Amino acid sequence: MKSVTLDEVDRGLVHALQIDGRAAFRTVGEVLGVSENTVSRRYRRLRAHGVLRVAGVVNGVPLGHTSWTLRLQCPPDAAESLATALAARSDISFVYLLSGGTEISCNVQTPSAADRDALLLQKLPRTGRVTAVSAHLLLRATALPHTWAGAACLTAEQAQRLRPPAPSPAADPVALDAHDRAMLDVLARDGRAGYRELGAVARVADSTAKRRLDALRRAGILTYAVDIAPAALGFPTEARLWMSVPPAALARTADAVAQHPEVSFAAMTTGPSNLVAAVNCRDADGLSRYLTERVGALDAVRSLESAPVIRTLKRSGAPLPAGR
Repeated sequence: MKSVTLDEVDRGLVHALQIDGRAAFRTVGEVLGVSENTVSRRYRRLRAHGVLRVAGVVNGVPLGHTSWTLRLQCPPDAAESLATALAARSDISFVYLLSGGTEISCNVQTPSAADRDALLLQKLPRTGRVTAVSAHLLLRATALPHTWAGAACLTAEQAQRLRPPAPSPAADPVALDAHDRAMLDVLARDGRAGYRELGAVARVADSTAKRRLDALRRAGILTYAVDIAPAALGFPTEARLWMSVPPAALARTADAVAQHPEVSFAAMTTGPSNLVAAVNCRDADGLSRYLTERVGALDAVRSLESAPVIRTLKRSGAPLPAGR
């Protein structure tokens, strides 16, 4: 990622894309009070410099998939190659190197029990030099990256003008076909790919591509996420947290953590550490204050484990280029 200083228009664009990654540049320009050409030019510049991109993300819940958070222990000289291999998998997202390069944290969506068992019980345990694997089922997310306050700069009125319609899940189960998967592969790399390109790769008409993707979005299966390093927004210190909370207090504690402005992801999980979170701070002192003051004020948290992120290999969509 090239070092780029974001000005007011850039930050407004980032927040607009956080709200709706496919928002028309004309609409974004009207909200920001600049021209469509200015918005388009700013987006191309930031994308070319590796600062941001939009990724099409599949939500597997309506498809019957299950989501897991994984922690893998391995020697430092094996961690990067293993993390790179995990990031290349389409079913794995949010791949981080932690703790001096001896631990990998990632999320995975498995479409079936057979796929889950193949990955968790066969492939990972048999991977050379993996010394430990911990997998926990994600039960309910209370904070997601697209709601993180770190990118927020628009007024409530501006945000409302950009907000897409809420998903309305279909009554009948939805299944993805080969045409859908071909388009979703492209959108994972470029969430703003044109319908002509998407139709060509799926071998369908442009109008068919648009109609199908709109349907997947309405069903809550397809979302568009802005992929930007927190450091670009002034939050270079990232960490993953694992907390242990009594079951009776888990839901309210997870909701409380989700309200913290530092938190970009929080979810209840199975396991002895049953609440996981991702936090973004301006520096190590900010992380220290977050752990001691915000988390420390939550009386239901019985134990806390934290690990700094030393490198991000994948957030959503396709793996990140080296250096991001």
